[in-house]
Amino acid sequence: MLSKLSWTSLYTLYVISCFRITNSNAFQQPIISRQYIGSSTRSSLSFITKGNEIDDDVISGGGSNDETKEAKRRTAPNSIDNDNKIKENKKKTLKLITFDLDDTLYPIAPVLNEANKAFATAMIKYGFGGDGMISPNDIVETSKKIRKESSTILSHTQLRELAIRREMEKVILNRKLMQTADTWATQVSSLSPLIVDHAKKWATRAVPESVVEAVLSAWEMERHHAAERNLYYECMDVFEQIRKDNPDAIIGAVTDGKANPLFMTFTLAKYFDFCISWEDDQEGRTKFFKELSTINEVGKTTELKWIYNAAFDKYKELSDDGTKNTNEEKNPLWIHVGDDLAYDVGGSSQCGAKTILVELEKTRYKQTARFRFNDDNDETQPDWSTNTEEELKQRKKMNDNATELVDKKIEFLTLLPEAISDIVSDENIKAEKDAESDDTEATKQWNNYSF
Repeated sequence: MLSKLSWTSLYTLYVISCFRITNSNAFQQPIISRQYIGSSTRSSLSFITKGNEIDDDVISGGGSNDETKEAKRRTAPNSIDNDNKIKENKKKTLKLITFDLDDTLYPIAPVLNEANKAFATAMIKYGFGGDGMISPNDIVETSKKIRKESSTILSHTQLRELAIRREMEKVILNRKLMQTADTWATQVSSLSPLIVDHAKKWATRAVPESVVEAVLSAWEMERHHAAERNLYYECMDVFEQIRKDNPDAIIGAVTDGKANPLFMTFTLAKYFDFCISWEDDQEGRTKFFKELSTINEVGKTTELKWIYNAAFDKYKELSDDGTKNTNEEKNPLWIHVGDDLAYDVGGSSQCGAKTILVELEKTRYKQTARFRFNDDNDETQPDWSTNTEEELKQRKKMNDNATELVDKKIEFLTLLPEAISDIVSDENIKAEKDAESDDTEATKQWNNYSF
């Protein structure tokens, strides 16, 4: 009868031979753990198969030192297959690209000017002009007055709707006062304040809501048509290249106004999967502008995550690539492109997006939005801007805080596909280094392990 030591040695030799079956599909990398029973140390070997887990009994003693080292070498975590698997898991794929629209894909100034002309045309169509009472710029000047007078936070649409209504009231009031003065054979300036006040109340009630909505609709429709006409000339080619380079990426728009690329059916609509507007969430927008007024000199910033979180939620809703449980899907590579330091760079980076600042060559692209913050003087502001002086000061502070959050900056739109590719490449280089670092650390721990 063989001694206990002999049987153990035979069993150890059997296990070591299993390690040398390198081409077998039945066995994969063994996992070796230490178990402590009483005062003796035992090593247990467990093998992971493709579909099953096989646990061997505890081995104690037996086997040569060389055989044990060979087993250890074959099960080291820095094997080629394991190394490639780690790197593959760490690899980044661009999943989401979001864009600002105004002054990023087209110049905002000519677009708004053409939309304001449509406003004047619609006002005349519905009987509120034709006698020199309405001009395209009236809607802008009235919007500025309302914003200064208002103590509430108004969206662009609310502000524009109030401006249209006030312009209609002004036309109705002037006509009523002229009719009254003609009836009494006197001058309008001679009418008593009591009559004027009564005429103002009458004019407010005389404005039909349906006509206000019709004029606003005409303005918004022309805004989208004008955006298509004024797209930067290389814009379509740039989007073609982005789609070619990133066929699986979801592309969305994030805007603080009413622009929507999905309505630009002749140009941008085919490239975009969704659009998120600030005006879709008035609660979040109101909270943001309240916080904006409290920014102080020491660099306090306001929260812009709400709109970008909404964009990311939309991405998750649209994404269905079968990788919802992978690390990559939980934290996908996301790039946001825009011209505004505070809103585009500062806001999106808070949610983990990589950023591209579109600060285009001034003469060629005619951007105007970013120059609002160069001077607080109202006379130097773009004609279309309705921002108050205080709002511009607070935004300037936000811009300064966001400067260091820019990942890439482009001066020509044709460089956008390259900038996107550079960010993806940089992220993959970082991921590969992380994988190598993880693998090195795992190998170090493995080599320090003794049987």
